[in-house]
Amino acid sequence: MKRTACFGAVAALLTACAGDAPAPPALPNAPQYTASPVSLPEAPVSDDPAGAAQRFVAGGEMPALWWTLFRSPALDALVRQALQGSPTLERASARLRQAQEDFDARSGATRSPSVDAKLSANRIDIDPQAIGTALPLNTPFNLYLARVSVSYTFDLFGATRNELAALGSEVDRQRYDLEAARLMLAGNVVTAAIREAQWREQIALTESIVALQGRQLAITERLQQLGTAAQADVVAQRLELAQTRAALPELTRQMEQVRHRLAVYTGQPPGAAQLPQFRLADLQLPRELPLAVPSELARQRPDIRAAEALLQQAGARVGVATANLYPQLTLSANVGSIGSSNGGDLFASGSGFYLLGASLAQPIFRGGELQARRRAAIAAYEQAGAAYKEVVLQGWQNVADVLRALQADARRLGERSDAAAQAQRLHDIVAARYQAGGVSHLALLDAQRKLQAALLDRTQAVADRHADTAALLQALGGGWWQQEAPPAAPR
Repeated sequence: MKRTACFGAVAALLTACAGDAPAPPALPNAPQYTASPVSLPEAPVSDDPAGAAQRFVAGGEMPALWWTLFRSPALDALVRQALQGSPTLERASARLRQAQEDFDARSGATRSPSVDAKLSANRIDIDPQAIGTALPLNTPFNLYLARVSVSYTFDLFGATRNELAALGSEVDRQRYDLEAARLMLAGNVVTAAIREAQWREQIALTESIVALQGRQLAITERLQQLGTAAQADVVAQRLELAQTRAALPELTRQMEQVRHRLAVYTGQPPGAAQLPQFRLADLQLPRELPLAVPSELARQRPDIRAAEALLQQAGARVGVATANLYPQLTLSANVGSIGSSNGGDLFASGSGFYLLGASLAQPIFRGGELQARRRAAIAAYEQAGAAYKEVVLQGWQNVADVLRALQADARRLGERSDAAAQAQRLHDIVAARYQAGGVSHLALLDAQRKLQAALLDRTQAVADRHADTAALLQALGGGWWQQEAPPAAPR
């Protein structure tokens, strides 16, 4: 009775030390991404395909190959090439395999009894005079020992189960990290291709403006020869032409640097990469944009799923720390045979033996170590919970920012398309009047500047609309869950 009471008191004490399991973090209610609804123009904002109207489709299906919505075979091929050759994905894949092997190794070591075989041979020489007695065998002699040992530790309080759960959560995290890396890589390739198309078009526009200004310079020089234009007009036109030409090296540098990034994304050296050339006209703006509700975003974004796996891992480690407060029961068995050479009766050749045992280990006093480790595990769980909540909030912010950007992009493209059309009309009128001598050369230069700025601004607006569309598809998770999922780690 006293022994039973003692065990009961110890169990009660351990239960008090263990305490209640930590509660998961509570997420705020988010019925929508933005404080006010985001509306897109229902009509096209310009006459060209880049100004087509877009609309959100609540609950629409996100394709796994979301970049194909731009209807560009070259872009599709480049993204696939990047997903196959990226060193970043190779590293992420290797981490996933390592986590899976760690899980398999620990699972095999804990779920089944451990069985080991051992064979030893020893040469023994004893001086009988040193111990003052005769030995029942001749010395020196050979002693052989062959045995098989079996041991198994029972998971009475869930230490092994929680440890395996933590390793399984690490496998899940690495899998989601791999999907997040794939999503980011695809998004980077699409954005870089759009920016390359932007710089290429801006270079072409600048070159056409250079040609236009060159023709205007020739007209101005001819008018000077006829005496209807001053030398200052010729110098001013040459200055304008030189300033426009000076913009070309910077535009070329930006385009080439984007192509260098594309080469690295696809796993190729920049000096030997085989890359297509992109133009904005070759990219079709997606008309329908699938939009998940905020409550579904946590299941679609791989970075949020990775943070959730870390939270589960931290919770499992709390379980391990709690179980370490309780006893551990281990059963063991040894079966073997002993043999000797050179004669004697101490060990008959092939003598067999067996040993059965059980051990019960109960921590009694560790200076508060185990309780402190459990409190540390709980603090780590709370950190993981805060990090999970932060990632969810950042995901909602990411989508909200892109929604507002798309709303602004549509309006800005409409305004800049109208400005470019008006600037082109103004330039044509002023150029005709200047050639006829009706306006000054300063008026012509001002019209040229306005046309150049309007065309470059419109190109920027077109590229931004494409890039922000890609950013929304990426922010919503990119449809990775539509792929055939690999088998989950066993629990």
